[in-house]
Amino acid sequence: MTEGRAVTTAHAATLPDFLSVPGRPPKPRQTGITHVIDKGMSVRQLEDMLEVTADQVDIVKFGWGTSYVTPNLRDKIALLKDAGIIPILGGTFWEVCLAQNKLDEWQRWVTELGLSHVEVSDGTITMPHDMKLEHIRRLARDFVVLSEVGSKDLEVVIAPYKWVELIESELRAGSWKVITEARESGTAGIFRGSGEVRMGLIDEIVHAIDPNRLLFEAPQKVQQVWFIEQFGPNVNLGNIPPDEVVPLETLRLGLRSDTFKATIKDNTDGAGI
Repeated sequence: MTEGRAVTTAHAATLPDFLSVPGRPPKPRQTGITHVIDKGMSVRQLEDMLEVTADQVDIVKFGWGTSYVTPNLRDKIALLKDAGIIPILGGTFWEVCLAQNKLDEWQRWVTELGLSHVEVSDGTITMPHDMKLEHIRRLARDFVVLSEVGSKDLEVVIAPYKWVELIESELRAGSWKVITEARESGTAGIFRGSGEVRMGLIDEIVHAIDPNRLLFEAPQKVQQVWFIEQFGPNVNLGNIPPDEVVPLETLRLGLRSDTFKATIKDNTDGAGI
């Protein structure tokens, strides 16, 4: 494992630097976050991903409850930490533990795993929002909290003003970032069932809330392109599939036709174009 990470560092040092591309903040980043979903990668697969993308990935989430059935979880966490990447358990797993009255056991396990960040969500279960805020406040004393707003159920429609109220209250309660729900498929929450962005909803949210305080789940390329065009190359994007990390980085840097015009204007006067 160590040898593979050495290759990663050596490779990063040889990258060319003759193009003018949008600036990317150094890690640990507060903006331009790339949040990857792990649906059950092996250690070898994770090593392979990190060999190329260690400098591009900020957070890896063990999706929903996959952490509970991953026998080599501690090895994967160690790999991520060594690469300067934040490992985090899925919010749905937290919801399962809440529903089974096992949050004390959940917190002990998270602490034993050495995790610094946790996710609090209510996309699957229903609970009073005041209760969710209290969980955020309590956990924020010991962890960095990412909370998630939005339902995984397409039949549940939350009015835009309510999204704003929920997000603002969770930030006040102590959330570092609030994740806008989309599921791993990009077909719920801030997206319609077709995957189309609910543009009016996003407009309402960012009119009231700094987008840098949000992490937009956007697993599909067309969704990533839309957010980069709207908010720039350093928008926070989540639920990125492991094999889409490099393609996303090229979108951020204007090295793909989809975002060429949106990013080049920040780096050139357009001479020769």
